[in-house]
Amino acid sequence: MTMTMQATAAVAVDRKRPMTREEKRVILASSAGTIFEWYDFYLYGSLAAIIGAQFFSAFPEATRNVFALLAFAAGFLVRPFGALVFGRLGDLVGRKYTFLMTILIMGVSTFVVGLLPGYETIGWLAPVILIALRMLQGLALGGEYGGAVVYVAEHAPQGRRGFFTSWIQTTATLGLLLSLMVILAVRSWTGEQAFAAWGWRIPFLLSIFLLGISVWIRLQMEESPAFKKMKEEGALSKAPLSEAFGQWKNARFALIALFGLVAGQAVVWYTGQFYALFFLQNILRVDMFTANVLIAWSLILGTAGFVIFGSLSDRIGRKPIILTGCLLAALTYFPIFGFITQTANPMLDKAQKATKVVVLADMEQCSFQFNPTGTSKFTSSCDIAKALLARSSVSYSVQEAPAGSMTKIRIGDKEVASYDAAALTGDQVKTVPAAFTKSVNEALGAAGYPVPGVANADIVKMSGFFDLFRGQLILLVVALTYLVVLVTMVYGPIAAALVELFPTRIRYTGMSLPYHIGNGWFGGLMPATAFAMIAQSGDIYFGLWYPIVIALGTFVIGMLFVPENKDRDIFVDDKAA
Repeated sequence: MTMTMQATAAVAVDRKRPMTREEKRVILASSAGTIFEWYDFYLYGSLAAIIGAQFFSAFPEATRNVFALLAFAAGFLVRPFGALVFGRLGDLVGRKYTFLMTILIMGVSTFVVGLLPGYETIGWLAPVILIALRMLQGLALGGEYGGAVVYVAEHAPQGRRGFFTSWIQTTATLGLLLSLMVILAVRSWTGEQAFAAWGWRIPFLLSIFLLGISVWIRLQMEESPAFKKMKEEGALSKAPLSEAFGQWKNARFALIALFGLVAGQAVVWYTGQFYALFFLQNILRVDMFTANVLIAWSLILGTAGFVIFGSLSDRIGRKPIILTGCLLAALTYFPIFGFITQTANPMLDKAQKATKVVVLADMEQCSFQFNPTGTSKFTSSCDIAKALLARSSVSYSVQEAPAGSMTKIRIGDKEVASYDAAALTGDQVKTVPAAFTKSVNEALGAAGYPVPGVANADIVKMSGFFDLFRGQLILLVVALTYLVVLVTMVYGPIAAALVELFPTRIRYTGMSLPYHIGNGWFGGLMPATAFAMIAQSGDIYFGLWYPIVIALGTFVIGMLFVPENKDRDIFVDDKAA
């Protein structure tokens, strides 16, 4: 009992002492490199349309955009494989040299994209090489996060792992912001035409300087103390993959980590940042500049929460903070997104409540429009009608019509007939869809809905980055910042929680795979799944059930199965999580 009290007292003292110079260097080296990795990864996403024009120019515009998005998606899909490859190396040869390798792969791949000739110069080799480089980026990112987190955690003093690793948790947000700032700066300098022609390459080429700085910093660092201790004792794992996932005593913790922590964290993270932006732009029709500035302000105001909640988790535990964040998200998403609608686009909110819209359709013609890659074609009259209403942010119900009948949209007392795209020929391919869209928009406008191309004085709009001090804008920033605070609750302590679940010998491998499956797949599918659910149900809020159900599932599984390990001594390798 006395030894326990002494250990507890030592931890309490350690929590209060300032960081040493070496500890600051460890965090700087890991965080700077990881920010750079995210910068590289998000550059492609931000410039997908321009890249599509350069490397898929042999195809029509719609097709080339699909291929560009597929190349972007490839980076997400291979992240778990990168976790396996580099996780294994990290547990075999060490943390430092493995995530030094990942940053070199990411940096060189990004730099080469900036140099790569387009389709007009080298033909089909251009898109093939581009996709290969994109997959290398995804593999590198799959190995980078686990390495950085494990390295920092294994340097952190007992009782401060949550605080130390929380700095790594800020890097995805900061990397995204850095990529957007560099793109905006280069775009302003070159002008739109020059940027589309060649200026887009500059942000990729600039990454070589960030790579040089990051590699130089990391070369100065020592291997983590926990790994050195394992190596000296000859206790390193000879087969990290089979030991981590082939033995139930360890594999069960990978499943617990995925479903009891990471899945909920991932959907809350994507909802609070990416889906909030998608909702503002695509559902509420807020212009791109205003939507991006609102999200930027919420990130600026809320990002400190990563460190705050990471530090708090050292005192009260990782589990209560992460699971409380999941529960709050599940309980408040519907009211908070409803408030965002009322505030950002009051005209849309009023129209949804006042006007009844009904789709009359043969249910056999109606598909679930899940299309994460953009390659599926939905051509039936029902799918076309529902997709148009979903894109127009119209709430509607579906009423069954006789089999084989053409779908109609009833807006108030007006009806507009849809069409079957597969049956169109000749000039009909252009004239019929345009006439249908025009008729629907006119009926919606007459019913009080905001329609494209028609001024809507009620919708929120900003004239500059600091045009913030108006009631409507302040309320929106507060609501969006609340979403970011939920993100920081679930994400700030997650790194420490994952590190503490696995023994040193398989820690890199064990934690990386559930993290990247959760975030790359569960989180990455959020926008596509939500839109499909909206189109299916006719309710602009129905897509929120995706993060709500997963967050609630994580809350229940986490409460039942996730152990609290905040006081675990991770240097003691034979201690089960």
